[in-house]
Amino acid sequence: MKQLFLIIGAPGSGKTTDAGIIAKNNSDTIIHYSTGDLLRAEVASGSELGKTIESFTSKGNLVPLDIVINTIVQAIKNAPKDIILIDGFPRSIEQMNALNEILKNEKNVKLVSVIEVEVSEEIAKDRVLGRARGADDNAEVFYNRMKVYMDPLKKIQSFYTELGLLKKINGERSIEEIVSEMENYIKIATAN
Repeated sequence: MKQLFLIIGAPGSGKTTDAGIIAKNNSDTIIHYSTGDLLRAEVASGSELGKTIESFTSKGNLVPLDIVINTIVQAIKNAPKDIILIDGFPRSIEQMNALNEILKNEKNVKLVSVIEVEVSEEIAKDRVLGRARGADDNAEVFYNRMKVYMDPLKKIQSFYTELGLLKKINGERSIEEIVSEMENYIKIATAN
């Protein structure tokens, strides 16, 4: 059975970096997918779907539900490893509910935990504007992305807390400390 971990956090929280390091350290058992990277790869392909995705991401808006869900579900189904880390998902109540419905009928995938990497808006902004990875890394787009992230957050937190799946990690420490805590948590959670 595939064991799924969703890693959420504000833009610039370090969730993609953290998950990438953990997957690299455990490449025999863990695979990592970044929702943003999956969508950016589609944009880079120049496909019609990519152009549609870019029309949303360039403004910091959420990509339509069906596109994101299909992207995530395909990544899970095609994952070559049994422990799957997906960061940047869910980012809305609709994404959360849609994935929950799919997983209810999925016998081969178990959602083990949702890990939230917590950082202040100030730290998130400094990191995002400091890295300037693409056209979407500017102050105006950052504030929109932050709002898009924060608006549904309380509902997402309470939904996964009620299911006993939410784990919060302080994202304002060194990468080594964050990765160490997250990696140990994932190993303990998947050993049970």
